[in-house]
Amino acid sequence: MKKMLVLTMIAALFVIAACGGNNSGNTNSANNAANNTATNAPANNAGSEAEGEDITPEEGASLLVWESKEERPFIEAIAKEFTEKYGIEVKFEELGAADQVNKLISDGPAGLGADVVVFPHDNLGKAVSAGLILPNDFYEEQSKSENSELAVNAVTYEGVMYGYPRSVETYALFYNKALSPEAPKTFEEIVEFAKTFNDPNANKFALMWEVGNFYFNYPFISTGGYVYGDNGTNKDDIGLNTEGAVEGLKFYGSLKEILPMNSGDVTYDIKKGLFTGGTLAFDINGPWTIADYKAAGIDFGVAPLPTINGQPASSFSGIKAFYVNSYSKYPNAARLFARFASTKEAQLKDFEITGAIPANTEATADPSVQNNEIVKGFVEQFNQSTPMPSIPEMGNVWSPIAAAFSDVWNSGKDAKEALDNAVQQIKDANNGATAAQ
Repeated sequence: MKKMLVLTMIAALFVIAACGGNNSGNTNSANNAANNTATNAPANNAGSEAEGEDITPEEGASLLVWESKEERPFIEAIAKEFTEKYGIEVKFEELGAADQVNKLISDGPAGLGADVVVFPHDNLGKAVSAGLILPNDFYEEQSKSENSELAVNAVTYEGVMYGYPRSVETYALFYNKALSPEAPKTFEEIVEFAKTFNDPNANKFALMWEVGNFYFNYPFISTGGYVYGDNGTNKDDIGLNTEGAVEGLKFYGSLKEILPMNSGDVTYDIKKGLFTGGTLAFDINGPWTIADYKAAGIDFGVAPLPTINGQPASSFSGIKAFYVNSYSKYPNAARLFARFASTKEAQLKDFEITGAIPANTEATADPSVQNNEIVKGFVEQFNQSTPMPSIPEMGNVWSPIAAAFSDVWNSGKDAKEALDNAVQQIKDANNGATAAQ
């Protein structure tokens, strides 16, 4: 099934899909929803979309959107267009996508959360279980018909569609062509390259990635391990401490030889500065950094991740989407913005500004996407990616497994012991202990 999901993603990126369909609905339901009295309880459903019509926003509405700093240029551009068209003010507040659900748990009921949030699909189960987001009801049919099947499935939980798909993403290997004209095929090649290239005193390094972030460390687990079984749905089948996972973590720890820094010191900004400065040859990163590297005038390419212990390295893949806070004072205006910022035109604008790969099938078929060699590098990596589990128990994974990687990297802890400890913590949380927040 995992292979089918990945093939669906590839098809979405390379096959022109028909887009459209009849979008009928009940305008009276939508208009009635617009007149709902705002309270600090979750908002009511808005009804369904009438063909060719937008939902009616609340009078005097203004919106707050949470988004990461990498996406700020797009959000500010699309918010300006939205305000010009609808007269609704949109404010931006910087908050990483991975942190939004946790913050919404406390800020949502208190009326302090953003009206529109953005997060990867692995957080969806947790958000739904906590009652934090509203279904994508009014624009459901359009969202389903316009976006790839993978994207639609990823933002749907227990049969209900919640998200407004915006982009599909994974990470791959960026390489500076001035330093390495060809991308390395194996990690062993990078280690050999580092022997003659590295000079820590001059901030010259062969390879960097966010060493302390399990999202980017999953490839070392993937060569023989997994997170949850049954395609990420079985919380009782944890594959993070299999023999293959242990060997992968050992290899991870050995790479400190070519990157002699503490895991917490290898940040996105540090990597970006070195890569754009010409002293970092290889960077494992996502499409969100394309715009920065282009702006810096670096001649770079993107290729699949190098093999690990002779095996293909699978990356995590995910779908980012807009969601409407169920405690928003202006749920209709929030729905309207989520739709406006996720149309084909908006996704192409996002691709143009930040490099985000569209989830919309017509947008991915656009020549500006199809003729882009860099995007093709990400597509190749998608072919060997693993969709992140979206069950609520995924929230119990991140901290324990990150600690295991950190202990191996920073303290030289035994890989098997570190993974066994992490898996036990995850099991305890899944079986009744308080879920990781």
